[in-house]
Amino acid sequence: MPTCSKLARLLAAPVAALPLLIAAPAAVAAPFEPPPPQAVVGGERLGLPGVQVSPLAGAPALPGDLTGQSWIVADAASGEVLAASNPHLRLAPASTLKILFADTVLPKFDRETVHKVAPEEIQGIGPGSSLVGIKEDLEYKVEDLWRGVFLSSGNDAVHVLAHMNGGVQRTVVEMQARAEALQARDTRVVSPDGYDSDGQVSSAYDLTLFARAGLRNPDFRMYCATRDAMFPGAVDRNTGQRGSFGIANTDRLLGKYPGLIGVKNGFTTNAGSTFVGAAERGGRTLLVTVMHPAGYQKVYDETAALLDWGFAAAGQVTPVGKLVEEGETVAPAPTGRAGGAAGAPAPPPHPTPSASAAPAAPAARADGDGAGTGIGTVGWAAVGLAAAGGAGLVLLGRRRAARG
Repeated sequence: MPTCSKLARLLAAPVAALPLLIAAPAAVAAPFEPPPPQAVVGGERLGLPGVQVSPLAGAPALPGDLTGQSWIVADAASGEVLAASNPHLRLAPASTLKILFADTVLPKFDRETVHKVAPEEIQGIGPGSSLVGIKEDLEYKVEDLWRGVFLSSGNDAVHVLAHMNGGVQRTVVEMQARAEALQARDTRVVSPDGYDSDGQVSSAYDLTLFARAGLRNPDFRMYCATRDAMFPGAVDRNTGQRGSFGIANTDRLLGKYPGLIGVKNGFTTNAGSTFVGAAERGGRTLLVTVMHPAGYQKVYDETAALLDWGFAAAGQVTPVGKLVEEGETVAPAPTGRAGGAAGAPAPPPHPTPSASAAPAAPAARADGDGAGTGIGTVGWAAVGLAAAGGAGLVLLGRRRAARG
């Protein structure tokens, strides 16, 4: 049985360790500090819900019957946003995502290049997709394929060009990288053709960035402005001659709205109607994007109404934001980051490393749970263990004394 002096030394050991535990802040996890808030790309007002416009005296009123969940009016040259409503709201883009596809892939191939279509290149296309009518084992010029993309919104043409580019998945990765380079942070690409896919979203702001970048390419501008063309058909079995057939641009404003350049329309079950239009008048080019209005024809009516307003209001409104340029630095926001509903910008589709690797330890509070002591959760756990150990030794000594 231990003597009284030995027992005293055993009891003193855990107690002596307490100052060491308390004085060891290096072993305590640092309080969690959230990452800096993300700036609203294009300006803080573009992150506010609802219509944003700053008219000067005499400026025309915005159209009063707009139903689009998200829309934007911007000057293509200066990048000034004249008015917008929920421009960063993430919505399914439908075939307007083909604008980003073209901006990514179009510069890679000479339009005179001839490509023979392999059977696998036109497989795996979503049911109900719009098609231009490409046939396997036949040759097509690249320029014909792009007419199929822009005029007929052909998902078969997109898939053939994607395979030429190294495959569908590689093209999706390149499109996402291109979106990020343009600072289109609302966009997540899942399919290159805009076909309804889980998680695939964009915004009126991002689609306008894509259109602005695409229109700087003369070939892009030519294709999106083409109203009709002849497309290579099948080979006649009797004559051996290859036929052709006519295709027409599905953009209902092209040729009807004065000065319209293009760009791209879209419709899917999930997305409803979407449209990005560019028009030129009096030396000024305006971009208008409308997403998810109340009906199919509404997307064209509301685009035309917003273009009319934009040309009439130019110089009579204070810009509410801007289209950022590729490579332009976006400063950190002075306020918190909004959540992505009702037109507020959502966080980036991929979390930043600092956010995903943030420690799970809670921040210290000033409500009496240890704040200000420097011990923290880990330190108090160690103190508890030491105290428990001391209590155990006391109990052990008592039991031995009782047995003795």
